[in-house]
Amino acid sequence: MMFIALALKVVAQTADVDPNRLDLGRRGVVTAALGSLTDLRTGKVVSAEDVAKAAESAPFVFLGENHATTLHQAMEATIVKALVADGRNVSVGLEMYTRPKQDVLDLWSSATLSEPDFLEKSEWKTQWGYSFDFYRPVFEAVKENHLPLVGLNVPREWVRSVGRGGYEALPTSAKLQLPPELFLGNVSHRKVFDALMGGHSMTGASVDRMYAAQVLWDEGMADTALKYRALKPTTAKDAFVVIAGSGHVMYGQGINYRIGRRKGGKGITVVMMQSDGPAQVSRGIADYVYVTAKVSSPSDK
Repeated sequence: MMFIALALKVVAQTADVDPNRLDLGRRGVVTAALGSLTDLRTGKVVSAEDVAKAAESAPFVFLGENHATTLHQAMEATIVKALVADGRNVSVGLEMYTRPKQDVLDLWSSATLSEPDFLEKSEWKTQWGYSFDFYRPVFEAVKENHLPLVGLNVPREWVRSVGRGGYEALPTSAKLQLPPELFLGNVSHRKVFDALMGGHSMTGASVDRMYAAQVLWDEGMADTALKYRALKPTTAKDAFVVIAGSGHVMYGQGINYRIGRRKGGKGITVVMMQSDGPAQVSRGIADYVYVTAKVSSPSDK
């Protein structure tokens, strides 16, 4: 599955169009301060507690990160803790794990596994691969508060199959575990995808298959989150936090769009990014943006 992420990362570095400044959603541009959370509606610096307050009526909180970025994962843990302190019944869904690892994630939530045992049993190195050090704050926040932890991702071979042969290439066993339709007609999402692919509206069977794989990735994670919430009656106190790469939630067109399309409810979105200084970002990219200084990419991925 990582072939898609790597392709997007490479082309985005030389993009003709800035993916962070697309004319989608809320109009206008905000200068977001370095090292701060910025409310893109007001342009003001806010706290994690402010985000939690703004999310009080939202069933979902979407946190879009740069992977393996210490400050981003620390902020995710801070927002999770702020939601707990605000009285929410928090569940945390992770892009980092696939559905078949759910039993082990349940053991972590119940604090019955040590960290070494958890990493071995959950196969962290092959499930994700970045150093666990980056993500420890999130996992500690989950364990300390006994929060449900959900592996959002579908098996990687499903995404690879769609990337190579389209949705029809999925085996029937996979289709039975997914929504009946892989909707590919979201024009706004395709604009985000094209921007991440370098800013060009590329065409051709191979690009269309890659786009379908990206959609399956988002649809699969949305499907997991919705199925988890359907396991028991929900209340206004419940908050499902989705932690995934920023490309999966930008402009409300990824996992968040897929959940909304299935009448799963709306949410608050925080997009995290790196910059050399204050960043010019579209107001429509999210509700909040967290900008941190650029760091070198980890070498262990």
